[in-house]
Amino acid sequence: MNDSQDQEKLLNDVLGEETAPGFREALLHQTLRLARRRRRFRQVRKAGLGLVALAILAFGVLRNLPPGSKSVEPRKPYLLVRTQPLSESAIVRSRALAPGRLVASSPTRNVVSTTAEAANELRELTDDELLLLAGPAVLVRQGPHSAELVFVNSAGPERPER
Repeated sequence: MNDSQDQEKLLNDVLGEETAPGFREALLHQTLRLARRRRRFRQVRKAGLGLVALAILAFGVLRNLPPGSKSVEPRKPYLLVRTQPLSESAIVRSRALAPGRLVASSPTRNVVSTTAEAANELRELTDDELLLLAGPAVLVRQGPHSAELVFVNSAGPERPER
């Protein structure tokens, strides 16, 4: 084959002169449809990005605005306290005891104590001194060198006789 015939065949293939006339129109419509779709996608993408940027900007501005002038009641520098009297049943009162129920404490007793410094100055008490310190008590002798000190309780229960 010759060079000119190859070029003409290639040119016919490219230009599509030997193809069916309906095929060329369908191909053109398909190409236009795809081009329109791409253009719409780019437009929607640009508009969407613009809307997102606008929403972010609006959110940032609204968030950083000072609080509006809402009708907030100013705080009072005092606290109002309301009181009312207690009922009679809630009040506790005291009254004097009847004379028969009155309790009196017994007089205090002397306490004998020794200290370490006075350890060498200890002396033995006589029976009379012991009875004076003990108060109402009785000394019961059980032998020549042994005795028992028994305290007398006049208000205590009586012992049964043996």
